Amino acid sequence: MDDDDAAVWRRVLAGEESALAALFDRHSARLFRHARRLLTAREDAKDAVTIAFFELWRKRESVRLVEGSPLPWLLNTVSNSARNLERSSRRYRALVAHTPARTSGGEVRGEDESGVLAALRRLPAREQSVVVLTVLEGYPERAAAETLGIPVGTVKSRLARAKAKLRDEMALIERGWA
Repeated sequence: MDDDDAAVWRRVLAGEESALAALFDRHSARLFRHARRLLTAREDAKDAVTIAFFELWRKRESVRLVEGSPLPWLLNTVSNSARNLERSSRRYRALVAHTPARTSGGEVRGEDESGVLAALRRLPAREQSVVVLTVLEGYPERAAAETLGIPVGTVKSRLARAKAKLRDEMALIERGWA
């Protein structure tokens, strides 16, 4: 993606912490925007980005780069972290709902008037990852395949399935059936 990412990545592989900070400065805003699309709580989005960079450092020897950049790997890791955080949050809300004294007024959610983000969240994780990388982030199918470690044909079929599901769900919402 960027020649600078490749140079910084070589420094990360050498164990240079300031290089990780440079990657954070370069990509954290984009990753945060991505996490906000997937999560309802702003703080959870921050956590998802933090987890992704922690994992990037921890797994730096095995990270798959696309055109010399760890950004697609980071986007995928943010997606996975977001799913884990959302599951954890759901379990916590369920626990709180079963406590005798409930003081909060309920769940606060961001605006999604069209229902697209909610529909995206309902996709299986495998399809969601492909949609995020190819549609939302604009990576070519080949780059998504490389990032996810799957064949290009699998990316294409998952993308087609996901688009069909989203299209069907949006049609139901339009008709007022959902």
